Amino acid sequence: MNDSSKKITGSQALLDALVAEGVDTIFGYPGGAIMPVYDKLYDYSDRLHHILVRHEQGAIHAAQGYARTTGKPGVVLVTSGPGATNVITGITDAMMDSTPVVVIAGQVAASALGTDAFQETDLIGLTMAITKWNYQIRRPEDVEWAVSRAFYIASTGRPGPVVLDFTKNSQVGLTESAFKICTSIDSYNPEPLFTDAKIDAAVRLIDSAEKPFVVFGQGVILGNAEKELAAFLDKGGIPAGSTLLGLSALPSDNPHFKGMIGMHGNVAPNVKTNECDVLIAVGMRFDDRVTGTVETYARQAKVIHIDIDAAEIGKIIPVEVGIRGNAKKVLEAIVRKMKPASHDQWEASFEEPYRIEYEKVIKPETDPGEGFINMGEVVRTVAEVSGGDATIITDVGQNQMIGARYSKYTRTRSLLTSGGLGTMGFGLPAAIGAKVADPGKQVCLFVGDGGLQMNIQEFGTIMQEHLGVKIVLMNNNWLGNVRQWQEMFFNERYSQTRMLNPDYEAIAGAYGIRSRIVEDRKDLEDAVRDMFSDDEPFLLEVRVIEEEMVMPMVPPGKGIDQIMLNRNEWYENGK
Repeated sequence: MNDSSKKITGSQALLDALVAEGVDTIFGYPGGAIMPVYDKLYDYSDRLHHILVRHEQGAIHAAQGYARTTGKPGVVLVTSGPGATNVITGITDAMMDSTPVVVIAGQVAASALGTDAFQETDLIGLTMAITKWNYQIRRPEDVEWAVSRAFYIASTGRPGPVVLDFTKNSQVGLTESAFKICTSIDSYNPEPLFTDAKIDAAVRLIDSAEKPFVVFGQGVILGNAEKELAAFLDKGGIPAGSTLLGLSALPSDNPHFKGMIGMHGNVAPNVKTNECDVLIAVGMRFDDRVTGTVETYARQAKVIHIDIDAAEIGKIIPVEVGIRGNAKKVLEAIVRKMKPASHDQWEASFEEPYRIEYEKVIKPETDPGEGFINMGEVVRTVAEVSGGDATIITDVGQNQMIGARYSKYTRTRSLLTSGGLGTMGFGLPAAIGAKVADPGKQVCLFVGDGGLQMNIQEFGTIMQEHLGVKIVLMNNNWLGNVRQWQEMFFNERYSQTRMLNPDYEAIAGAYGIRSRIVEDRKDLEDAVRDMFSDDEPFLLEVRVIEEEMVMPMVPPGKGIDQIMLNRNEWYENGK
C-alpha cells in the first residue's frame, strides 16, 4: 500500500485498488480515453495480467467465463464511446445470468461532459437498467471509494455487473491513497436473515409430502450450496431436476438427479413437475423456458421458493412458503430440522418416462449407427473421452441444448453457457476466460457455425496467450435453431438461415491452431482423442446432419408436460 501522504494519480489509485481486491487478470482493449490507465498498467505487469482481446465484446464474455469459473468478479478495461458500447451486450448477459463483472470504461474529461466531445457516450444512462450499480468517477479522490463499492456490490447477494465510468481528468489528477475494502453499504442488504418460522413452515410441507420434487438453479452454485443440496436430497429421499444454468451443481450420476427441466429438458422431470405435491425451488427464477405455459405449471403443488433475491419470490409462480436467503444457509437450516424420509415409489415413477425418452430420443441422437453424424454423438464422445472432467462451454442454439443435455458433469462450475439473454458469440471468449481462470483443466467449447463467426476474431487472443482451448465446431451450414423453428412453426419458409461458410481449417491454421475435419463417424473418436492429447488449442470441425432437430421440445404455448419427442410423436398426459 502507498503511504497516505504520497500523492498518486487516479490511474495508479485504480490499479492499486484492483490489486488490493485480489484481481490478477484484466480483459481489455486500449483507446484514447483510457490511455492514462494503460500507461500506468505498464508498471503493474508483475501483478496484473492483461489479456488483449480482439474486440471489446470478447473482453466482457471472457470476463464472464473467468467469473463463472472462479466465483470472483471478472474485470474489463475499455475506452469510451465504441469501446464502451461494445460491452453492452455482455453487461446485459451478465445481469440476466447473475455474473459478477466490473467494467471500467474511459470517459472524456468531466469538463467536456455533455458537449458531444470525441467518443463521448452517456454510459451511465445506457447501462442503468442492466447493472446492479453504475457510477461516474469525476474526481481522482473518488477512485478508491468507487472501486471498493463496485467489487462489493458485484460479488455479494445476487451477483451481477457493475460499471465505472472513469473520466480522463480523474485518471491523471492526483489524490492520496487510502484504500479500504468495502464490507457494508447503508440500505444495501445482500444477505438478509431468514426466520425460524419460515424454515419451520417449509419443513412441515416437506415432511408431509408424498411426492416432493426439487428444481434447482444457478443460485445453488453461486451460493456454494452444492453439498447442502446433495445432503437435503439424501435425507429427504427427494428427486431433483436442474435448470440449464444449474447443471453441474450435482454430479450427473447422483441417484436423485433426474435431468434438466425446461423447453429442451428431459421428459421425466418435466412431466413430474406437474405431478408432485410439493415443489421446492432453490436458486432459480421460473424463467419461461423452464415453465412453459405458466397457467398449467405445477398448479397441483404447494411451492416452496428459496432465493437470495426477494424480487423473484412469487413473481411468476405463486408460493406457499417464500424464503429469501443464501441457498447454502437455508438448506442447512432445513436439513437440521427435517425428518429422514424416502420416496422410493415416487422416484421409481421417473423411470418409465425416462425409458420412453431414451428409446425415442436419446439413443437415436447419441448412437444412430448410420447416416450422417448427429450432434448428440459428438457430445457423447467428448464426454466419454474426457471422463466428464472437462469444463464445458457452449455457444447458443442447437449446440447449446445438445451440449447441455449430453455432457457429463463430475464437478461444479463445469458448464458455462449464456442462459437468460441467449447470446450468440458468447462461447469462444467465455472459453478463453475459463481457460485463463483454470489453466490446469481442459476447456471444451461446443459451438455452431453461426455463433463461431460472431467472435471468431478471438482466435487471435488464443494465439497471443497460448491458450489450449478445445473448440468443437458442429457445422451444419445453417443457423440451426432458427431453421428448426422455421420448419416447425413457419411452414418450412427458411428465410435467411442458410450459411455459406468459410474454410475454418485455413482460418484456424492462420492463427496457429491445429485442426481436423470429421465427416465419417468412424473417425470421430480418434479425432476427439487427438484433440485432448495435449494442452494446445485445437479446432475439431464435425460435419453434422443439416436438418437435425433438438428434441424433446415443449413448443411455445404448451404446458411443461406437453412434449414433442420427434416430428411425429408426443409425450402428453403421462404417456
